[in-house]
Amino acid sequence: MMWTGPAIVVVKTVILLLGSGITYIAYKAYRRTGTPSLRALGIGFGVITFGALLAGIAHQILSVSLELGILINSVLVAIGLAIIMYSLYLERR
Repeated sequence: MMWTGPAIVVVKTVILLLGSGITYIAYKAYRRTGTPSLRALGIGFGVITFGALLAGIAHQILSVSLELGILINSVLVAIGLAIIMYSLYLERR
């Protein structure tokens, strides 16, 4: 399956662009309102985006196995989602 390598790069690039955009918008909203939940939301999306970036770099440049790259990405996605969930909890208080 020769197409999977380039497909992973394309999808990770899309994730990086979208995640960076969401993180930037959340940061701008936080700066405008000062709401702690928006700060946490931006951090959560930033961690998820960083996970995609780090896993892609580890696999493509550092020659880390695909399985380890997936593990790195999954751990950071889980942490990012926990932060996002916390940001939603902050909004309810």
